[in-house]
Amino acid sequence: MSNLMTVARDLAAGLLDTRQMDRRWAHVQGVGRRAAQLTVTVEPGDRDLLVAAAWLHDIGYAPGLVDTGLHSLDGARYLQHHDYPPRLVGLVAHHTCARVEAAERGLADQLADFALEEGPVMDALVTADLTVGPNGQRLDVDERIEEILRRYPAQSPVHRAIQRAEPLLVAHVRRTLNRLDGAEHTAQ
Repeated sequence: MSNLMTVARDLAAGLLDTRQMDRRWAHVQGVGRRAAQLTVTVEPGDRDLLVAAAWLHDIGYAPGLVDTGLHSLDGARYLQHHDYPPRLVGLVAHHTCARVEAAERGLADQLADFALEEGPVMDALVTADLTVGPNGQRLDVDERIEEILRRYPAQSPVHRAIQRAEPLLVAHVRRTLNRLDGAEHTAQ
């Protein structure tokens, strides 16, 4: 495991491996493992970045980091304040179509302070997040979206954002799974 991945995993564990965050920590561990499986879908130089972002994607839920209520923004601000690489900070800021939830919460301008990356790394990060459930279990993207919609009430900005972003989220996952299929065929 590279230094960046180790630092990311250890930071996430320090912030989320608590009794009050046990489900979140289980999810993050599953997303970290899933991202490691998806590294073949990104360029070799981006693999450590992908896994590090997976470990850090939900740190904004940590009680000491919650500020705006948009976990991706709160996590990115923490990472930026602690001088993490800007590309990693941007991936955390924008994971899983956070821009849609930011608009729901009136935080789009604040999120726009962070660079939005599109492409295989973001696709794989979204795929890792949306194919792992709250207890770390593997789900397909439709099951995961349905689980999120059930967990948050219809008036919640999370519920509304996931509904609005669903086609974009599914497209991220499809692109990654197509890359994964291509990588597996190439390896055979």
